[in-house]
Amino acid sequence: MFETLPGFREFYPEQFSTRSGLFESWKRSLEICGFSEYEGSVLEPLDLYIEKSGNEIVEQLFHFVDKGERKVALRPEMTPTLARMVGNKANALRKPVKWFNIGDHFRYERMQKGRTRCFTQLNVDILGEAGVKADVESIYTLILVCQRLGLDAQKFYIRLSDRDLWLIALDALGVEESKQSQVLGVIDKIERNSEEQTREALEKIVGGDVSSMLSTIQSLFEVKSVDAIEAWFDKLKTPEVELQERIRGRIAEWKELVSSLESLGCAGFYEIDLSIVRGLAYYTGFVFEAFERGRRSRALAGGGRYDHLVKKLGGPEFPAVGWAMGDVTMTDCLEHHGILPKASLPSKVFVVMDDSTRDTAMSDVGLLRKAGVCALFSYKRSGFGKQFKEANQTNCDWVLVYGGDEVAEDKVSVKELESGQETKVARSELLAFLGAQGLGD
Repeated sequence: MFETLPGFREFYPEQFSTRSGLFESWKRSLEICGFSEYEGSVLEPLDLYIEKSGNEIVEQLFHFVDKGERKVALRPEMTPTLARMVGNKANALRKPVKWFNIGDHFRYERMQKGRTRCFTQLNVDILGEAGVKADVESIYTLILVCQRLGLDAQKFYIRLSDRDLWLIALDALGVEESKQSQVLGVIDKIERNSEEQTREALEKIVGGDVSSMLSTIQSLFEVKSVDAIEAWFDKLKTPEVELQERIRGRIAEWKELVSSLESLGCAGFYEIDLSIVRGLAYYTGFVFEAFERGRRSRALAGGGRYDHLVKKLGGPEFPAVGWAMGDVTMTDCLEHHGILPKASLPSKVFVVMDDSTRDTAMSDVGLLRKAGVCALFSYKRSGFGKQFKEANQTNCDWVLVYGGDEVAEDKVSVKELESGQETKVARSELLAFLGAQGLGD
């Protein structure tokens, strides 16, 4: 027997129902916020990912040379494809662009809990709007998606940070602009590394004794409110007027962000946590990650503002903010809390017949299905008792009995399995009767 490739998954019907329920919830949550669904190519030029992330990304990709001698890769993420698509039609698109996608992605990397080599990801992006309201909407939609899956503020929260603030802080600390991205990369790993590892990494980048710098960086981790952010920068006593203006401007944007989130009912769902930096260099402003309370697993979702990526990949200047959520970690979280969703399935009827009524019953099966009613029947020639048993085994809600007496009267016996209530309905009125029970289109 052949086996599934390492890191790839398959879903039997029961598992697929959970998966479909998750996707249905994702989709509905985004649609009620005014987002439109899109799809992009699952195979892209390898250079698209190198341009965004550098050559080191290649080792994580499923890539090959195709029959046209092109270097290509299965998509590991959606953002480069989205940036390319929007960049190609930037002038024709109504702004803001509010799009979402639910699609498969591929990464050839070491498997571990919450990480596979093929995974499905929800991507939610707002492009063409530079104002804070787009950041608010992005964070709010992440909270709403989780809420509608049954996760309340006792089960998850968002850690909210700001790369702009970090760049201002590094400027104030005298870190050269060319080295700031590297320093942010070190800060992003502080939670996972020892203090000595962090110190050594900083010394390699900026040189000299970094004790004071590290102490200042760690003090910024303790900031948990907008007032505390303002007070922290006041203590720096930055003399440069331009830097002071940047600080004031950013504090004002923080106040707008927090005020708007509070107005949308998001209190308790987020915490200011400047230890979140997001390692990818293309982030430019507010960044955030969602976690389970108690931090049982990897981040449930993550994202932020990336204002320059569309231009970097060949399009015009096009501000953007967005986030992504994987199905693996989210399903694990929902299972842990006992709230796995199920796909919304239509009510089903089971048509019971014998040899003498088969033609009439099968004729009605065809009519029912054309009208959108899920109608099942037994493939075996068996008695009514066994057919009723099959109706229960297939989780049908109703049974339609086509016995000799019923067909002679041009009627059908309709029985609701849960209540046991049974009534005879004229065949000409069957669709209307079932429609009144909520069955059909």
